[in-house]
Amino acid sequence: MIVDSVLNNAKAYLNGQIVDCSIAIEEGKIFKIGKETQMPSADEKTNLKSHLVLPGLIDEHVHLRDEGKAYKEDFYTGTAAAAAGGFTTVLDMPNNEPVTMSVDALRNRMALAQRRILVNVGFYSEFPKKLAEVQDIVFEGAVGFKLFMGSQVGGLNIDDDEELLDAFREVAPLGEVVAVHAEDKALLKANETRLKQAKKVSVSAFQNAHSEVVESKAIERLLKISEPTSVRLHFCHVSTKNGLDAIEEAKKAGRKVTCEVTPNHLLLSTADLGRVGQMLIMAPPLRSADQVEGLWKGLEVGWIDSLGSDHAPHTVEEKAASSVWDVKVGVPGLETMLPLMLTAVRKNRLSLKQAMLLLAENPADIFGLSDRGRLEQGKSADLAVVDFNAKFEIDTSKFKSKAKFSPFDGWEVQGKPEKTFVGGLLVFDEGEIVAKAGIGSLLRRGSP
Repeated sequence: MIVDSVLNNAKAYLNGQIVDCSIAIEEGKIFKIGKETQMPSADEKTNLKSHLVLPGLIDEHVHLRDEGKAYKEDFYTGTAAAAAGGFTTVLDMPNNEPVTMSVDALRNRMALAQRRILVNVGFYSEFPKKLAEVQDIVFEGAVGFKLFMGSQVGGLNIDDDEELLDAFREVAPLGEVVAVHAEDKALLKANETRLKQAKKVSVSAFQNAHSEVVESKAIERLLKISEPTSVRLHFCHVSTKNGLDAIEEAKKAGRKVTCEVTPNHLLLSTADLGRVGQMLIMAPPLRSADQVEGLWKGLEVGWIDSLGSDHAPHTVEEKAASSVWDVKVGVPGLETMLPLMLTAVRKNRLSLKQAMLLLAENPADIFGLSDRGRLEQGKSADLAVVDFNAKFEIDTSKFKSKAKFSPFDGWEVQGKPEKTFVGGLLVFDEGEIVAKAGIGSLLRRGSP
C-alpha cells in the first residue's frame, strides 16, 4: 500500500509521553504511528528534524468576526492566525453582526466560512428568542450555545431566572454545552452608572466596575438556576478564586460543570496595567496577583478543564479611545497562547501533559469532537509541529491576524510553532501560510 504521506524523525506526544516515531497519513487520517522502518511507502515524505509533534490544538473560545465586523478580522485572517499558533480547530463565538442566533444566521455564517477557512471551525449560537428553535439550531450544527450574562446579546432575557431555567431544560436533553460569560448584569450596570456619574474614565474605573463579585455572583446564580436540570455548563475565562471555588463545589456535587481560563488571566495581573494601559481592557478584567495565584492552584489540582485564548481582535483605534467606557474589550491571542504555555512548561509551572489536556484533549471531550485532540491511529491528522528548544520574541508585526497588537509583544518565549497540518495537509510552514483558503472543515456536533 502507498499512503499519502509519511512524517519521519518526529518526537510525538503520545499518551502522556514523548516518543521517537514516524507518522503515516492517508486520506486525512492518521494511518499508523511507529518506527520509520515500519512505515508504508508514501507519495510524500517529510523530515520533521526531531521537532515535537503535538495533536492539533483546539481553541474553544475565538471571535473570528467577519460579516459586519470583517474590518477587525475575517475567516481567512482569523484561521491563518490559528494555524500560525498551532491550532487546527477553533470554535467561533456568536456575538457577531448579525448575531448568530437562528438557523438562517448559522447557515449563512457556515456558508461564508466554508470558502475562506484554513483550519477546522465550529460555531456557537446564542439562544434564540423562541426556545422552540433550539433543536433546529442544534440539528443545523451548532457546537454549543453561548450565554453572555453581563449584557443582553441574544434572544434570551438574562434578567429572568425562569426564562434561563426554561432554556436550560430545553437544551439539556440535546447534550449541548452552554458556554457562559459570567458577569452579573445588574451589579455591573450599577457600578458603571455610579462611576460614569462621578466622571471616572480611567482604567481603574473599568476594573472597579467589573469587580470580583460581579463574576462570582453570576457564577453562583447560574449554578443555582441550573441545579434542577442536567444542562452542561462551561464557564469561560474564569478569573477569580471565589468563582473557581463555586465551580469546584458544583463538580464535587457531581454537576456537569466545566471551566476555562485564558493565558491573559494566568500571566498578567493588575500590576501590568500601568505598563500597558487600556490595551489590557478585557472582560472579565485582569485581577490582583493573589487571584492569579488562585487560578494556578486550580490548574495544579485539576479543577480547571481548558485553556481558551478569547481571541478578540479589534483595531488599534478602538483600543485607544479617550474614555475607558468606549474601549473595545479583549486582545488577540491565537498566535501567542501555545508559545506562552510551552514557556510555562519550561518554567515548571505546569507539565506538558497538563498543557495537552487543557489545549487539546479536554476541549475535544467537552465539545464532542471525538475525531480530534489526540494523536491516535484513525483520528484526523491534525498536527502541530513545534521547535520546543527555539527561543524567540513575540513580534506582533508578524501576526497573521488583522489585530497586530498584544500585551505580550516583545516577550521572550520558548517553543515555536513550525508546521501545522490540518487533515494531513500542510497549512502553515516556518512562518508562512502555504495552503489555499477553504482547506479547513466545518465542524457540526450533529443530531444528538
